[in-house]
Amino acid sequence: MGTEGKDMVNLLIEDHREIEAIFGRLESGEGTPEQRRQLANLMTAELIRHSVAEEEHLYPTARAVLDDGNKIADHEIEEHANAERLLKQLEGVAATDPEFDSLLDSVFSDVRHHIEEEEGDLFRRLRQRCSRDELLDLGAKLTAAKTMAPTRPHPAAPDRPRQV
Repeated sequence: MGTEGKDMVNLLIEDHREIEAIFGRLESGEGTPEQRRQLANLMTAELIRHSVAEEEHLYPTARAVLDDGNKIADHEIEEHANAERLLKQLEGVAATDPEFDSLLDSVFSDVRHHIEEEEGDLFRRLRQRCSRDELLDLGAKLTAAKTMAPTRPHPAAPDRPRQV
């Protein structure tokens, strides 16, 4: 699906659905251990690209246009850091190890909670405060950020949000 002319909120929602689809495939338990490892690697890459794009464009926008934007952004970035730590742990675990599924379950739970927060409140509020043109411009920037983002968790991921 092309991203031309899509606003930031719609692009992030599409990302969320794609991530949920990967979660569903992993939750099914189907596939060889090698296939499950590859799918977990794909999940990690998609989550990292998505997180970087949000941190570069979504959260600065929330900080700028919402009265409680700093609080929201700090909370969401902290959730990213928690997920990134789990992804880093998952990276070193074989798909045949029982810890693999346990770590996946933690990732699924944390990320689903994060998605619910964003889609349940943050996105609606941003649509109210930003113009269509602003959201379209941010959508283009978000798409560019995702193409340049890393695909693996950073080994020294911060434990708390960077202060701006």
